Amino acid sequence: MQKVRIEIEEENREILRRYRGLLRVSQRSRSRADKLRIRKAFEIAMEAHKDMRRKSGEPYIYHPLAVAKICAEELGLDTLSIVCALLHDTVEDTDITLDDIQNLFGKKERTIIDGLTKISSVFDHTSSVQAESFRKMLLTLSDDVRVILIKLADRLHNMRTLEHMAREKQLKISSETLFMYAPLAHRLGLYNVKSELEDLALKAKEPETYEEIVSKLQKTQAVRTRFINAFTLPIRRALDKQGMKYEIKSRPKSVFSIWNKIHKKGVPFEEIYDLFAIRIILDTDPENEKADCWRVYSIVTDYYQPSPERLRDWISMPKASGYESLHTTVMSPTGKWVEVQIRSLRMDDLAERGYAAHWKYKDSPESPENKLDRWLSQVREVLENSSENAIEFIDNFKLSLFSEEIYVFTPDGELKSLPVGATALDFAFYIHSQIGYQCIGAKVNFKLVPLSHQLRSGDQVEILTSKKQRPKEDWLNIVVTASARQKIKNALKEEKKAIAEDGKEMLKRRFSHMKIDWLSANIDELVKHYNTDSSLELYYRIAKGNIDIKKLKGFQVENGRIFFERKEQPERISENTYVQSAPSKDETLLIGDEKQKVDFTLASCCNPIAGDEVFGFITVSDGIKIHRTNCPNAHELMSKYAYRVIKARWSSKEMVQFEVGLRFSGIDDVGLVQKITNIISTDMNVNMKAISFEANDGIFQGKVVVLVHDTEHLNSLMDRLKAIDGLLTVDRIESEFA
Repeated sequence: MQKVRIEIEEENREILRRYRGLLRVSQRSRSRADKLRIRKAFEIAMEAHKDMRRKSGEPYIYHPLAVAKICAEELGLDTLSIVCALLHDTVEDTDITLDDIQNLFGKKERTIIDGLTKISSVFDHTSSVQAESFRKMLLTLSDDVRVILIKLADRLHNMRTLEHMAREKQLKISSETLFMYAPLAHRLGLYNVKSELEDLALKAKEPETYEEIVSKLQKTQAVRTRFINAFTLPIRRALDKQGMKYEIKSRPKSVFSIWNKIHKKGVPFEEIYDLFAIRIILDTDPENEKADCWRVYSIVTDYYQPSPERLRDWISMPKASGYESLHTTVMSPTGKWVEVQIRSLRMDDLAERGYAAHWKYKDSPESPENKLDRWLSQVREVLENSSENAIEFIDNFKLSLFSEEIYVFTPDGELKSLPVGATALDFAFYIHSQIGYQCIGAKVNFKLVPLSHQLRSGDQVEILTSKKQRPKEDWLNIVVTASARQKIKNALKEEKKAIAEDGKEMLKRRFSHMKIDWLSANIDELVKHYNTDSSLELYYRIAKGNIDIKKLKGFQVENGRIFFERKEQPERISENTYVQSAPSKDETLLIGDEKQKVDFTLASCCNPIAGDEVFGFITVSDGIKIHRTNCPNAHELMSKYAYRVIKARWSSKEMVQFEVGLRFSGIDDVGLVQKITNIISTDMNVNMKAISFEANDGIFQGKVVVLVHDTEHLNSLMDRLKAIDGLLTVDRIESEFA
């Protein structure tokens, strides 16, 4: 008893220490009134969560305190945000209601906390609860962007403490993070948050790979430091001579971005030249910052030769997130390319904390906030006009999270930014909805092009219109921006409604002629008979002549009601059939265990083999598919359809052979092919199903499909192949072996 009391006292002291730490970093909450509001929120949260514990065993109040601290210290948010962060879980997890929040604090706090509260609906197998909750949160963009910022802080703290969760929860949360939260942080200019979310997700999904990259970065730290000191010395001397106030920082690339380059480009760690970037931050007045940045660029390129293709001028044309910086890549005396970023203190603040820092520069004429506000307005437009289900909604929103942009000009020379891949039709809708609806073509750089023409940076675009033009269904395959897609869908829906009204009148006249009452039950009977999705679809098909209501057959009319004789329909195999027959959430599918009478197939997108960490996914028509947890599609499947994901692991009871593709590259040499085939067939006694080799200008590339028992067998084969002189890379092919 004494021990328990001592532990409680220690926890209370720790909670108080963390609360005081929050107050210390709340830079925007200096007044007495601000501190009283934070104190009030803290005490309410403390009382509400007093009997709750986190998975780690710690008091639950640690979490809202940590989220509030991230909002205050790392995002620089205001008192309102800190109050909402402290209370963000109270409505969902305790007896406190939204009315209580409004009475205690205000309407704004209620709105934000409502946006942060998940959907509390009965679980079903036809919609994704996470997608519904995400949609609810995003819809509050119409009211307050702080909802998203607090949610990102919440997700960041959850990722930092993810090791206490069950393995399947770690995979699900990490997949959601990579699929939606990291791109959202990037689009809002929160680059530090985005990088940390990605790194933590990689650490959870592929811990060995993560630790390997971290270890290599640590081992090369001393060498990098010496190189950076030598590289920046002449630049420092020149800047000092010019009397400029500056700071030079160097930062290694994030672990995730290094992994991405290794994974996607097949480049080994040792050959990634841009492992770090050097940043020169100028302390200069806003009116001089642009000119001063170019002065520094001139100094850097006086000492080091720049790569013309790698100059990025985001000072003249800031990114849509508001990011401003001048990037160049120069050649060092040791033959290494080095990325140099040049920016002012104001630009650096915006780059570090994105939208969260815009409040500081609201009155500045140089503020790029309008670009980000314009993007948020476009997102709001898409969100508010969307009547789709949650999954389609999330897909639509993902379209607006493009990180790469192009810059095009109107005929008057006005600059507009669009996502990479945008077409002439996207541009038309970007200018104005009506111009989009009436678009018949475009002139790009004075040449006539079709609606589907992809634009490139620097293009000058003139849209051609006709009052007779109407939006068409196939336009949805042409546009890539979410706002254009939504506008087309809305226009098609309105046109369909107008046509359906004619069909409705036609059906009313037919009912009157046949002495059938105009009742919803009779309409429903026709909807079922003609197998249409809705009454709107029924009326539309009647108006279009696809349903001939003059030839109604096989029906009876009794007292104004219509009845059809129905044939027995064959039983449809639905997603629910598989959901019900699959193992429950708490069970694990044992792959290779004959006792479990559940059909499954191995997914061709990632070709799992015994020993790979895997999960099962319930498809609509193909039963259960087994995917690797690092499958290229895993992020999306676990994020959007988590209710269809089941735990799975390999049974070690039987020895099965799996097909695996391997890709090689190296320096072409006599006998190299023979060495490879000898190791595979003779030394390792592995069967080959297919093999192909190609040599071009002294470079050798090859593919082979082999049969292995598990990952241990595969890894030992790859290790033997990597030891061959002249063979530079040996990689497992992720998807099909072609």
